[in-house]
Amino acid sequence: MKVLQKYINSFRKLRTAVTNGQPAPHKPILLLSVLQTFEITIKDKNKLYITPELVAAFNTNWSLLVTTNHDCRISYPFYYLKSSTFWKLVPKSGFENINLMGSIMKSFNNLNAAVEYAEIADDLALLMLDNTSNNVLQHCLLDTYFPYTKANYGKSLEGQLKLFDELEGKIMKEDAAVYQKEITTLVENQNEEEIFIRGSLFKREIPKIYDNTCCISGLKINALINVSMVDACHIVPFSESYNDTITNGIALCPNLHRAFDRGLITIDNDYKVKLSTVFQEVDSDYGFKKFEGKIIRLPKHKEHYPLMENLNWHREKVFK
Repeated sequence: MKVLQKYINSFRKLRTAVTNGQPAPHKPILLLSVLQTFEITIKDKNKLYITPELVAAFNTNWSLLVTTNHDCRISYPFYYLKSSTFWKLVPKSGFENINLMGSIMKSFNNLNAAVEYAEIADDLALLMLDNTSNNVLQHCLLDTYFPYTKANYGKSLEGQLKLFDELEGKIMKEDAAVYQKEITTLVENQNEEEIFIRGSLFKREIPKIYDNTCCISGLKINALINVSMVDACHIVPFSESYNDTITNGIALCPNLHRAFDRGLITIDNDYKVKLSTVFQEVDSDYGFKKFEGKIIRLPKHKEHYPLMENLNWHREKVFK
């Protein structure tokens, strides 16, 4: 009970910037979103990763609770909560001086590139895992920072699910040209968060429609732990196409994904594997030669097949 009261007090006294007399709502919105998604965004008890679920929760809660003119940016609080005793940033390799990078953390992409995860204090993580304590902390934040809009909070989960359903629908069914136009608009508006959510959903959906199996090697691993050995591979790179639709993706194991991206292998008009002549390999059980001429495994539904136009692009622009 003392630990819970300690964090109730901490949450009520968050250090927030003040603009035109209005306290910034970023930190309480992030903590609410963490509390909501804790069980699916946490790993190893107290490691909090930036996931599409967390970003979607943040954006949804913002739209329901915030009435001020502040920018909706999850990068601000994820970085600046490091001033709290319960929140520690763990940087990715090469970003060890992350505590000096505040000026560039306005960008979500910069945050995601620099931060591996946030480490939550052990005692707070235990409270978040307990349903009763978790609810107490959520109500503490709502009562303290959003007394006039907290009634909207009940619609949060519904809003998050709706957002995911809409974006998954676009990835699965939308015409590529329409999708590319939407991404262009998101880029122009610097909506890095939605681009991240869409890209994350692409990475999840492609392996699913290929039954978590590499379409060339047939590799599939079922494990009791959360491990993936199959990647979602863009046929035309996202940086070139702005295309996360299903027909611009195939499922490959990491070594074949790298070979495909570097133009050492491609797929012809008959969905057969074709190898480049610019490289040689020694005899090995793990070599690529045995896949020459092999028909790739295709999704169950024809509308999910890789688009021939995209495969043609890969053969013309990437294959060596």
